[in-house]
Amino acid sequence: MTTVTERKLIANGLAHHVIQWGDRPVDVVFCHGFLDIGWSFDAVARDLVAAGYGVASFDWRGHGQTEWTGRGGYYHFPDYVLDLDELLPQLSDQPVHLVGHSMGGSACVMYAAARPEKLLSLTLIEGLGPPEMEPRDPATRLRAWLDGVAKVRSKTRKPMDGERTVLRRMRVQNPELTDELGLLLASKSTKAVDGGLQWTFDPLHKTWSPRPFQADSFGKLLEAISTPTLIVAGERGLRLKDEEERMAKIKQHRFVEIPGVGHMIHWFEPATLASELAGFFGDHRP
Repeated sequence: MTTVTERKLIANGLAHHVIQWGDRPVDVVFCHGFLDIGWSFDAVARDLVAAGYGVASFDWRGHGQTEWTGRGGYYHFPDYVLDLDELLPQLSDQPVHLVGHSMGGSACVMYAAARPEKLLSLTLIEGLGPPEMEPRDPATRLRAWLDGVAKVRSKTRKPMDGERTVLRRMRVQNPELTDELGLLLASKSTKAVDGGLQWTFDPLHKTWSPRPFQADSFGKLLEAISTPTLIVAGERGLRLKDEEERMAKIKQHRFVEIPGVGHMIHWFEPATLASELAGFFGDHRP
């Protein structure tokens, strides 16, 4: 049976919730996507432990059981990268296989471009960055951000009346979510408040970033990656018009498409994903 432990580690001044599977030294670290949590890699992690790896995941700032930024804070991508830079040395004193999904993949691209010596390999699961964002006009974007933050701070969040209600909401975007996985994620993604349950993520995540994503700038980061990279996409995932162009910028990369699955590959095809990861990791041992 796989042992699972949880702990809090301080990185960039915030207490990060960390999950570790197995008893081996950590050599695989998972980074979840937008409004997801570290626990969502549970099934993948257990398969990798069975394959001989030590696996850890964590909740990004403002997600799950990791602290929010606090007064005056916000969530910019360089903040995530600094969090990761201070967290990884506490998980392992050796280079690791870094795996990022979606938003987590974008942060991992930035980290790999800056800290190649810390990595054995990089895996991007639907993580080649978002499409070019609109509006691009800086003034319009800033107005939308200011208005969004003001709205979030003035709004009272209505509690949900139980985990089944949480699961129903999660199934709006992912109707195939099973009871087993859905209720696990519901229990780990919410906290008890007066009147029911509330999401643990910081509502500021629901606002537009004041800095729109720029594919040209992100492309420079992709070009700077020297780490062997596995790119995993779902057949029905969030595919980009310039996907091949972005992939081509990474010097050493392998592409895998998982058939019959959408964006949340680690939720719905964990065994297939774990098999692909184990094979890739095996080609890039220390």
